[in-house]
Amino acid sequence: MKILVTGATGMAGSEVIRQAIQDENIQEIVALVRRPLEITHPKISTIIHSNFLDYDVVRDHFKDCDACIWCLGISQLQVSKQQYAVITYEYTIAAAKAMLDANPSIHFVFLSGNGADRSEKSSVLFARLKGKTENALLQMNFKKLTIARPDAIWPKHKNKNAPVAYKLVTPLFPLIERFAPRKIIGSVQLAKALLHLVRDTGEKNTYENMDLRLIGEKD
Repeated sequence: MKILVTGATGMAGSEVIRQAIQDENIQEIVALVRRPLEITHPKISTIIHSNFLDYDVVRDHFKDCDACIWCLGISQLQVSKQQYAVITYEYTIAAAKAMLDANPSIHFVFLSGNGADRSEKSSVLFARLKGKTENALLQMNFKKLTIARPDAIWPKHKNKNAPVAYKLVTPLFPLIERFAPRKIIGSVQLAKALLHLVRDTGEKNTYENMDLRLIGEKD
């Protein structure tokens, strides 16, 4: 399989890259990024792209990809509300439309988050915008669409791009894992689950945190 990964320099996306390198089912990995990857491997080809609202110059790269794992995102604490809306919703939908137009058979895997609200009425910006994005994707004509809703992600590897607030709470993750395992997922578990869902979507299109944990533990 040939997969395209966005957000590949972030915590979730970089782990997807690491696990995809080890996955014998994945022959090619295309990373669509703003800056070069720190990870290198013969499987990986990198596309440096700066405008995530316009994909005309890179759309040919979408034509032979079996799937896209969309991990691009940012904490709502790092940017303004307007910027968060652009990154979370507009970037995703612009890319999804371009990919669907270039490759109608592509499987789009969207990394959403626990609490995404499809009523779009939540007072929480994250929940409202993730729900809005999910709704827009569900209305598109993807032959295969998978939505993953992890809760807190416990990183196996340090990531310099992680928000300061995230770095501060990371020491608490072992306690969360012990006393509230439904509220956390390891980055490796998540990456393995996403790669599994690329191959086998199962009977539903939306996977909650515990679904992802179970899939990631089996793979």
